[in-house]
Amino acid sequence: MPDKVVKVSPLFQARRAGVLLHPTSLPNAHSFFQSKPYPQMHGALGKDAYLFVDFLAKAGLSVWQMLPTTPTHADLSPYQSVSAHAGNPELISIDWLVHHGWVDGNNDWQEASASLENLKKIRSECAVQFYERLADSHHLQTRLQEFIANNQYWLDDFVLFMALRKHFNQLPWTQWPAELIKREPQAVAEYKKLLEKDISVYVFEQFAFAEQWNQLQHYAKSKNIFLFGDMPIFVAHDSADVWAAQHFFNLDEQGNALTVAGVPPDYFSETGQHWGNPHYNWAAMEADGFSWWIDRLRTQLNQFDLIRIDHFRGFEAFWEIPGDSKDARGGQWVKAPGDEFLTACFNAFPDLPLVAENLGLITPEVEALRHKFNLPGMLVLQFAFDGNNKNPHLPHCHSLSDVIYTGTHDNDTTVGWYQSLNEDQRLLVRNYLYQSDQPINWLLIESALSSVSPLTMIPLQDFLALDGEHRMNMPGTTGTNWQWQFTWSQFPEDLETQIHSRIYRYDRLA
Repeated sequence: MPDKVVKVSPLFQARRAGVLLHPTSLPNAHSFFQSKPYPQMHGALGKDAYLFVDFLAKAGLSVWQMLPTTPTHADLSPYQSVSAHAGNPELISIDWLVHHGWVDGNNDWQEASASLENLKKIRSECAVQFYERLADSHHLQTRLQEFIANNQYWLDDFVLFMALRKHFNQLPWTQWPAELIKREPQAVAEYKKLLEKDISVYVFEQFAFAEQWNQLQHYAKSKNIFLFGDMPIFVAHDSADVWAAQHFFNLDEQGNALTVAGVPPDYFSETGQHWGNPHYNWAAMEADGFSWWIDRLRTQLNQFDLIRIDHFRGFEAFWEIPGDSKDARGGQWVKAPGDEFLTACFNAFPDLPLVAENLGLITPEVEALRHKFNLPGMLVLQFAFDGNNKNPHLPHCHSLSDVIYTGTHDNDTTVGWYQSLNEDQRLLVRNYLYQSDQPINWLLIESALSSVSPLTMIPLQDFLALDGEHRMNMPGTTGTNWQWQFTWSQFPEDLETQIHSRIYRYDRLA
């Protein structure tokens, strides 16, 4: 156990409610100016993010939960990132940069179509303009120097990794020259010099993200809105994290994964899920005092007031799939040093504000580990109505150590979920919920808000009564996930009032 009793986060010391919405799901229709906003592929840390904070405050909601904000691969999944520390440059608001005088902007930018390639080009041009005027701003120079110094523990490896990926046409690092796979010092130094220009662009992007994030975070705090982040248990194989610390992962001499992560068949997939993330070399991590994880937590704590650990059960035992297998069903459970790991984390950060994602195949051992460290877990109302009156997701089974959701980013929307049920299943839901005839989204929202549990999180889609066409992710599938965006026109005029009256009714005006 840690040296002192683990405290519960202050966010659980009063009844609260919040919204689950990833920043990419924000609209991109507002400009800081009266002129046309600069093109964005999806939501960003611009004016709409501030408008959303205003909406939360007016509605009486006090927590904004989002998915990981790290850079994604081409599939856009925030759970397969090229870095566990970096900010996603696609969230950078070009409009913000112009508004704050970092760049002059360009009329051609406003006319450009919103594509990933165009946005990369615009960000590169922004970097050139930024560095050209940096000499005239002592304040920006100081801020940039402080950012680089404070983040050196991950930034140097990340910007070099990204420059190398670009240089080698986005090939994974296991297909780079052998001297770079092995990170031979002479080769690393030579490529740092060769790729200096690209490296400077990636430094600019991370600085811009950090400054925009810090400003939004400060604004949210001024409105008494807490930010709730999400930390995947695993990292992508093709990432700066694995390339830079290969000894902490279960890899062969060429950097290939010997075993990979996933889950056996479950609610979401009859054949299980093959994630492909390399497993950790837990023995090496423990021998090093779990420093890799402590650094990762430090980054998250700089951004968030509360952190969800995705797939918490993997700290008790993880599903190990052979690296050359494409079928998750060929895996096996392997014990992990969860007790030692969490002890080290809480000794480093005694007030570490964690929530354990304890969904899926959860054993008594997993729950014992969670309770030993006083970690709140998650309950989802969509999982509650299977006819078992002892189902822990049912409202009468909730406790003071739970976070209640109508659904998560992996679930269908509440309206979509209800539409997918047969008549008997719908009757089961209605009978439990007092045979109420109010719309199903509000019925589940009120059930969540009335729970004894101190924190309730509602996906924005449920407040907007949107159907399954608006879900964020369908686990086990690719192609259309992670792309949903709302529009302000979807908000009923009285939505803030509707939410606020219910927040007050269930004593969640924290």
